[in-house]
Amino acid sequence: MHSATEDRSELLRACYQNSLRVADGLGAETIAFPLISAGIYRWPVDDAVRQALTVLRTAETDHLRTAYLVLFGPEVAATARTVAGV
Repeated sequence: MHSATEDRSELLRACYQNSLRVADGLGAETIAFPLISAGIYRWPVDDAVRQALTVLRTAETDHLRTAYLVLFGPEVAATARTVAGV
């Protein structure tokens, strides 16, 4: 859950890291993630995308080759494209 008074970005990144570790351990080649915490937990969308991409771009895996971020709606997708620089 996002907090205006406490930096919890490490916890958010850990969600992605742990999921990648489990999926890679299972031999998965592809994984899809929702934009974790950007909905009901009110994490700002731009920062949620930034945290996800930080992990996904630097992850070292043996089997995983493709990761998808599943985004809800055109506004979130536009924000994600801006943050990703695409």
